[in-house]
Amino acid sequence: MADTFQERRRNLRVPFVTQVKIEPLDGSGVVITETSKDISMQGIYCFTENPLPKGTRCLIEIMLTGTSSELKLKIEGHVIRSDSQGMALYFDVLELDSFIHLKNILYYNSGDPERIDRETGCFGPQADG
Repeated sequence: MADTFQERRRNLRVPFVTQVKIEPLDGSGVVITETSKDISMQGIYCFTENPLPKGTRCLIEIMLTGTSSELKLKIEGHVIRSDSQGMALYFDVLELDSFIHLKNILYYNSGDPERIDRETGCFGPQADG
């Protein structure tokens, strides 16, 4: 059986539609605001007609809106792949607050919080022997 990209994924992805601002770190000043399709602990897929080249390092701002507030997760990442519908962004650097919010998004949207715990276990407190 062929080894496809889907089969190689280790992290659970959940559907998650929100606004995402993508700013390349090359100093070009280009800012793209797009809509996401899904998200995992390691990345996000965004629909776009103008994907950035593979390998482009960027600042990713994921907009979270609630009934009374707005929050932005700021994450450093890079374009890992592009296709005819958009591009996949890999998360390289997450601050602790962004990590916690991201984990909660996946926790509440996955239907499998135990899997999210397993995926992020290396970041949490370790149990003694």
